[in-house]
Amino acid sequence: MIYTFNYKLNYFFGGGNMISSAYISVGSNIGDRLLNLRQAVSLLKQNSHISNIIVSSVYETEPVGDVVQDSFYNIALRLDTDLTAFELLDFIHDIEQRLHRKRIVRWGPRTIDLDIIDFGGQTIKSENLTIPHKERDNRRFVLVPLLEISADDANYHELIQDKLNKTSDTNWINIIESSEVFN
Repeated sequence: MIYTFNYKLNYFFGGGNMISSAYISVGSNIGDRLLNLRQAVSLLKQNSHISNIIVSSVYETEPVGDVVQDSFYNIALRLDTDLTAFELLDFIHDIEQRLHRKRIVRWGPRTIDLDIIDFGGQTIKSENLTIPHKERDNRRFVLVPLLEISADDANYHELIQDKLNKTSDTNWINIIESSEVFN
């Protein structure tokens, strides 16, 4: 397992708990896609270890891979947490289970998919978690919403803009709802 810190996004807060900023991508293409996204955000907001959630607009996006399926609704989230990356991963897997995610086909249809894209400027490579997410730079449906919500973090925003400029992904992506649907 490898852990490194690339840039400093972590800071200490109040009683000494380390707070990290995390960026998460959320997608759905089964059932009521918008409702699925709203439920995932609601469940994240209920966790007392997560705060300051910023939600992007909702984007309708072309599916990736060779599986025939409906288009996705995707959003990106920025949040602060005192959970570790592995604890956050466990929590988002719990949300996926609560929202009936089934892992049947790789890159296949799903009610909900939550992925940690970046976490506190860390690089993590383990059997269960890779940060930055290994497909981050290859997915416009991840990069475009991330760019939208990272404007207040100049270094990260610049990084995502650079990745977006260089990606070979040409799949379509259309904004369909503002972030106000999550208020």
